[in-house]
Amino acid sequence: MKKFLSIAVSLMLFGSVLAGCGASKPAEQAAPAPAEKAATAEKAAEPAPAQKTFKVAYVARAQSDSFAAWLANAVKDEAKKYPNIKLDVFDGQASDEKENSMIENAITSKYDLVIVQPNNGEAQRPYVEKVVKAGIFAITTNARISGIEGASSVDAQPYEQAAVNARAAINQIPKNAKVVVLKGPSGNFHADERRKSWQTEFFDKRPDVKIVGEQIANWNKDEAMKYMEDWVQANDKIDAIIAMNDNMCAGALEVVKNNPKYKDVLAYGVDGTAEAMLLIKEGKMTSTCLQNAFELAEKLLDTSNKLLTGQQKKIDTDIGNPLVNKENVDQYIEILKKSGAIK
Repeated sequence: MKKFLSIAVSLMLFGSVLAGCGASKPAEQAAPAPAEKAATAEKAAEPAPAQKTFKVAYVARAQSDSFAAWLANAVKDEAKKYPNIKLDVFDGQASDEKENSMIENAITSKYDLVIVQPNNGEAQRPYVEKVVKAGIFAITTNARISGIEGASSVDAQPYEQAAVNARAAINQIPKNAKVVVLKGPSGNFHADERRKSWQTEFFDKRPDVKIVGEQIANWNKDEAMKYMEDWVQANDKIDAIIAMNDNMCAGALEVVKNNPKYKDVLAYGVDGTAEAMLLIKEGKMTSTCLQNAFELAEKLLDTSNKLLTGQQKKIDTDIGNPLVNKENVDQYIEILKKSGAIK
């Protein structure tokens, strides 16, 4: 009997153990301690790291120059699309001394990047080199300064800008014509290349054409007007005005606008300013080459952003060189109207 009872008790105990095993569940994860909860909440509440803001200086050649002013304004507007860039614009006032001083101040003020629109490329060269040596990104534009190690550039092809006009002029300027030539500053890449282009693409092919006046008017409308006044007095006729930019071309045309002798004068420029577009539309100017300030500004800010964020170390890029004449001027006027450059 005792033996039977012992066996029964053993069987009951064994059954209890099996039942316990069958009812077991995976262990639940311990709840975090109050201190751990607080630390997790604090981490989640921390703001994301602030985006770095880069200081960029844009040193313009001269706001009195219509194209330089257009470009400076386009750069300002484009910079608004980049929250990581703070742009400051400075006016070189067509003075090498002032522009060079502004470049040095940008170095002293520790800008992250300096964009230089040279007044005279060779005069600004050593100062742009100082920017690079200071460990600051440098971009030269309109016109680029070639051969500065470590500097980037955003520009157009000045030889081709003049060439599209010169090639058209071959068949437009009459035989044995008398022409005047208005040049940009000596040593300026765009000024020199455009004049070289006119020589190669037009004057060398049209030896019958005589240059009766040629002067450096420094891209300036008022200077161009003074030279044109002298040339009109000194010559019985002038068949064409060949200018290395629209501003000078417009100045020369202003002098002869009410003179019936010059109602058929041909006139060529470069830039595609609002004034030039309207003069072409009115039949007073023959053609220009569009140097699109909006496109330059887009490329300048894109290049700046890529350099500053480490996407690239050096960039050299150009925009296109379309010829604008009476056949297609309306489409370019519409572009300028949409941008607000023409009201």
